[in-house]
Amino acid sequence: MGRGFAIKILGISLGVFLFSTQSVVGAEKGSLIKLGTLAPEGSSWMKTFNSINTEVMKKTGNAVQFRIYPGGVLGDEMDMLRKLKIGQIQGVALTSGGLSTLFKEIDVLQVPFLFQTYEEVDTVLNKMDSFFRKGFEDNGYVLLGWSEAGFVYLMSTVPVASVADLKKAKVWIWEDSPMSKAIFDEAGVKAIPLTVPDVLVGLQTGLVEVIYAPPTGAISLQWFTKVKYVTDVPLIYLAGGVAVKKDIFKQIPQASQNFILESFGQQLDRLKIITRNENRDAIKVMVKNGAKIITSSKDQIDEYKRLSNKAMGHIRGQTFSQKVLDDITFLLENYRRGGK
Repeated sequence: MGRGFAIKILGISLGVFLFSTQSVVGAEKGSLIKLGTLAPEGSSWMKTFNSINTEVMKKTGNAVQFRIYPGGVLGDEMDMLRKLKIGQIQGVALTSGGLSTLFKEIDVLQVPFLFQTYEEVDTVLNKMDSFFRKGFEDNGYVLLGWSEAGFVYLMSTVPVASVADLKKAKVWIWEDSPMSKAIFDEAGVKAIPLTVPDVLVGLQTGLVEVIYAPPTGAISLQWFTKVKYVTDVPLIYLAGGVAVKKDIFKQIPQASQNFILESFGQQLDRLKIITRNENRDAIKVMVKNGAKIITSSKDQIDEYKRLSNKAMGHIRGQTFSQKVLDDITFLLENYRRGGK
């Protein structure tokens, strides 16, 4: 998924402030964790982060606090990851695509059509949680908690029901997204790479006609104002999570670490419920705003799945491993048979 002029100026201004001030992580006055996110100011994500920060400051006697940089002012997810790795920020709130850069097995969660319901998602993440957390720690990061963006849908300024329709349209692709690239290449779609902050401008100018996002994402990023159609096929489940550098987190006293993990765990669980409700409401908002729902036929959906499965065969092992996919598939099959 360059940035709009206003975002560039704001990002530069904040960047000057952010990187001209010393981080006080580990300093006597307390620990400051700078955290970047694409979540816009005023969103449920930001309200949750602010609530967590207030709670953590209270529980630690102001010894630990978070400074949140919202709305992509530090750049796209890849920009934030670069800043994280060189120590300009200490934490990030990312989608599963960004998280997979820190631990590649997370990419398995983005396999198209893997999950059918939120209950399946919850079952798998609960059972795989310790595996994923260990993977982050082994790579130098601590996962503070899971949340989600939800199921992703195609949205467009032209009607899209089938792969054939996609081939005729100007389709956006999130930059640095190998899984999306593999799928579009398999489908013969020449996608247009843009960063997330650029997508709205792309829709406004006609540079792109087709985007993909969870409904709440389209609302909070204002993409819905240009969307005329929503294709009623949930393509992938988009997880989200918050990670911090392990060496930074371990400098914090153990009791405070426990407070932080508890606060993130509880509040991000509540955020998932809020997000699911907001995604349902967001579809209604888009329809009220004039968007039409496009229903694909079973044959058209089967074509999506066929291309997706073929594309996954090309990248399996380059990102997520076959073993992790097999483990998750086993859990899902067991759950669908009535197991837990």
